[in-house]
Amino acid sequence: MPLTLWLSLAAICAMGAMSPGPSLALVLRHTLGGGRVPGITAAIFHAFGVGFYALLTVLGLGAVMVRFPELFQLITWCGAAYLAWLGIKALRAGRSGALSPSAVATTPQQAAKEAVLVALGNPKLIIFFVALLSQFVTPEMSLLAKAIIVATAIIIDGGWYVLVVVGLSHSRVLPWLQRHAHWINRITGVLLIALALRVVAGPII
Repeated sequence: MPLTLWLSLAAICAMGAMSPGPSLALVLRHTLGGGRVPGITAAIFHAFGVGFYALLTVLGLGAVMVRFPELFQLITWCGAAYLAWLGIKALRAGRSGALSPSAVATTPQQAAKEAVLVALGNPKLIIFFVALLSQFVTPEMSLLAKAIIVATAIIIDGGWYVLVVVGLSHSRVLPWLQRHAHWINRITGVLLIALALRVVAGPII
């Protein structure tokens, strides 16, 4: 995979990971309720769940592209519509939501279990990855290239939430995030809508 193409993939994965939502709320809650270890545990196991969906998507996209090109196009457009909906939802969001979690006592075991359930219990991730990976997967793509795509999704998702956990160890970080949540939501919304338009425009390969 060319470096420029991988950088595009990494940037889009990072944008998806940084988007406020239930995953961020989960990591924040376990960090505030149990400290750094449960928070990092939640981040890592959530990344494994994301990687599982990425793997399913990568393995299935090539076959769908070859056998059912019209169906693949329809799925891609549905994915783009979902990305646009996420963007509009983020633009309409206020200061509350994912950045205002309730802190409860927790353990690393609870964090791991809930993180996997949040990831695997969110079938919308499949739609997100179809919309995302349709820009990078081709029928003739090698297994190594597919493995790189899946590993990139896992590392960026886990890495981002680990950074969130480490940042929360400083007491000034969360209040700053809460004060600027509306700007974070607006920037995320614009980027997601732009990504939806790019998906409709066609592959970047």
